[in-house]
Amino acid sequence: MTFSLVARCAKTGQFGMVISSSSPAVAARCAHLRAGVGVVASQNITDPGLGPELLDHMAQGKSGAEALAVVTKGRAHIDYRQLLVVDAAGGCAIHSGAQVLGVWGQALGLDCAAGGNLLANTEVPKAMVAAFEAASGHLGDRLIAALQAGLDAGGEAGPVHSAGLKIADKLDWPLADLRIDWSDSPIADLTTTWAVYRPQMAAYVQRALDPTIAPSYGVPGDE
Repeated sequence: MTFSLVARCAKTGQFGMVISSSSPAVAARCAHLRAGVGVVASQNITDPGLGPELLDHMAQGKSGAEALAVVTKGRAHIDYRQLLVVDAAGGCAIHSGAQVLGVWGQALGLDCAAGGNLLANTEVPKAMVAAFEAASGHLGDRLIAALQAGLDAGGEAGPVHSAGLKIADKLDWPLADLRIDWSDSPIADLTTTWAVYRPQMAAYVQRALDPTIAPSYGVPGDE
């Protein structure tokens, strides 16, 4: 019921993730990032607690693969989970348990990993990785390209209704955290939302760091 890609930008050190699903509000449960540490997708009959746990291990110095090995070893119900990890060095790892739903797939790439379950076909993650690696520009642009490629390759077996994009940069809170929690065209809506948000993104960071020099965006009363 989900397809996603997690990634690191080697140039900026940012981490990001895109995801889409037939379930509502998928990004609220599955997307986990931490600046300077890594990014985790926790999906397929989701346990949201696995994301922070994996990030904690990576923050303590473990690679993504090492963290994944620790978290999955002997864990109850781990066969029902699908976990994608990228660490601070760009190391990528995936766990897809024996009970992952329906047609599922996974793919590793340069600074990225993709996976999905209840897919239209097994090639969806490979298409996402290829699109991410071929795209240029801001990490968010590359993530959107990967998500669209997943949809174009068949996406989920049924219609998707939610999507999300999340990016961590240098601060404790996300640089971008965009969600379409229920829509008949969530990926198109997310693409539009990213196009609107991207030009203002740096200004929102500046407002937090030093509001005295942050620009206005024409909000009524904001001068």
